[in-house]
Amino acid sequence: MTPGGAGVAQRHDQPAGGPPGLLGIGYEPGGVPGARAAVVDGSEGERYRPYEFGEPGDWGETGDRDMGGSTALRDPGTATAAGARSGPGAESGTGAGARSGAGRDAGTATGARSGPGMDARTAAEVLAAYLHRQSADFLRSLRLHRESGSDAQGAGEAADQLRAAARRISATLHTFGPLTDETWAGHLVSELGWLAGALAREHACAARRGRLLTALQRLSAPPAGETDPETDSALSAGAARAGALLDRQLTLARTRAHSAALQALGSSRFHAVADSVAVLASEAPPTLAAADVPAAEALPRLADQAHRRLAEAAAALPLARAGHPYNADALAADHRQDAPWHQVRMLVRLSRYAREVTAPGAPDPRLTTAGRALEQHRDAAEAATAAAAAARTPRIAPATAYALGVLHADQRHEVEAARFAFGRAWLARFKGGDADA
Repeated sequence: MTPGGAGVAQRHDQPAGGPPGLLGIGYEPGGVPGARAAVVDGSEGERYRPYEFGEPGDWGETGDRDMGGSTALRDPGTATAAGARSGPGAESGTGAGARSGAGRDAGTATGARSGPGMDARTAAEVLAAYLHRQSADFLRSLRLHRESGSDAQGAGEAADQLRAAARRISATLHTFGPLTDETWAGHLVSELGWLAGALAREHACAARRGRLLTALQRLSAPPAGETDPETDSALSAGAARAGALLDRQLTLARTRAHSAALQALGSSRFHAVADSVAVLASEAPPTLAAADVPAAEALPRLADQAHRRLAEAAAALPLARAGHPYNADALAADHRQDAPWHQVRMLVRLSRYAREVTAPGAPDPRLTTAGRALEQHRDAAEAATAAAAAARTPRIAPATAYALGVLHADQRHEVEAARFAFGRAWLARFKGGDADA
């Protein structure tokens, strides 16, 4: 059992007990010839035949880094020691081959292609190679977070990268779940989702605070060439008080989220998750017989299913209405109206991550643009909700309530603009789809 009482069996090649290692879960890299040491430790792990991997696809961070890669965490001197074993599926392809036809015929595929060598490898080997990379990034991010100490910026960046790696592992197991053991994958997906959520709240509070205070400053500044002393003074006075109120509320929320994240990272539940990911970084995931078929046959088929789910959800959105600028549909603050858009955002992310497995290094720029628009939609919708919540504070001055109302309307206009941008990006996929086939 792990020292934290996580309930995970101790590997036979790891010491039982002893001082905590880099991950603080009871094993030290270096002296023990185990895969975990090779994953975490870099150069010391070279002698353990580490998994060698290249750069991930060019999926940039957007919004709150929900789409983030982990390139920034890589140490050039230790990049080849990120995994623990090299195997038949250790090297992932970087090119693009023939597009799978099933999703394209349905008008839903984002151009999933088979990388070079996929025909020569099984789905289990390709899937294991991708999970090795992401697990290694997870462990490296955890080490950087632990070593950041009092460096708040470094700890925040490491937490973001840790969350990104957790999302990628979770999304991959969700999309390609039929190839893996259902019980094992379902449990790990659930635990990684819990961890990603715990780490996301602090960053979301900080980003929301910055967004709202910046918007207040912009709204309270009089337009060039237009002066109305009475209106300007009322809005300026209200904006100052509204900014102070939002700053207090969101700073308190961020402090609570930070404490909750630290508590989560020190819990036995997290230790169990880190133990599972450490094993996944060095060993192939438990797969079914269906994973022993060629990767070019099994993986694109499952990726196309994710694309079809995305297309079906996007077809249910009022894109025709959202395609008209200033349609005012988004001005009504109704979470039921925003929920379908949030669901599509999650499905876009699943499709992007599925493409990283089936077509590494060949992202779909239109899908990336659509995802970025939905990230802006989510940020603006949550900021509007925070402004509305602040306006319901008892005994605030009328000028403060007025400024918060103006701020709320401004953020709902941003929601409308994000929907318009998503509609244009999404429809552009089909206008140019045949040219890319």
